[in-house]
Amino acid sequence: MIDLYTASTPNGWKASVTLEELELPYRVIAVDFAAEAQKQPEFLALNPNGRIPVIVDLDLDDFAVFESGAIMIHLAEKTGRLLPTDPKGRSRVIQWLMFQMGGIGPMMGQANVFYRYFPEKLPAAISRYQNECRRLFEVLDSHLAHHEWLAGDYSIADIANWCWVRTYKWSGVDADDLVHLKRWRDAIRTRPSAQRGVAVPVAVPNLDKDVEAAKAFAERARGQVQR
Repeated sequence: MIDLYTASTPNGWKASVTLEELELPYRVIAVDFAAEAQKQPEFLALNPNGRIPVIVDLDLDDFAVFESGAIMIHLAEKTGRLLPTDPKGRSRVIQWLMFQMGGIGPMMGQANVFYRYFPEKLPAAISRYQNECRRLFEVLDSHLAHHEWLAGDYSIADIANWCWVRTYKWSGVDADDLVHLKRWRDAIRTRPSAQRGVAVPVAVPNLDKDVEAAKAFAERARGQVQR
């Protein structure tokens, strides 16, 4: 059994989609950002960095794992799925996982901050992060032109990148013309495990179509950014 401390964010979805794909039993503990639950001593004892997601593996004497990529690797190794065991295959998956951890996630996160959340609009900062997001999307698109998945079979690398890339419109980045990226996005979106995972702990409304929901979401996020 796994305890999952999470919220409805791309990093949180990385853990819940992985758990759903691996069909591992887990219990969800929603972390209330508004109440600053992630800054309380009991949470910091699990993750000193005060961020979600965190898992506690009850099968390993309540072993806590933080950092979304580390969680994904832990779960894949626990089950022997979504991560090859041969050195080259394992390395390829981890390379694309790190691509998300070091590139896609941070750049999209900063695009969100400057494009959506900061009250002051800084065009140079917005352009810098949106342009870098677009460049990274083009890297994915070029690779996916010759590969069905990012690293051999479907893996934690695909899950990690998809959980972020699927929100590209919220970052204000145009990616509709990247046909190989779209094919890959759609292939993962139709997986039942992905659909269930992105509804954890709660489903987020379609922010591209619901203007009021988008405003409310941005306002909540703005409060978190400014803390």
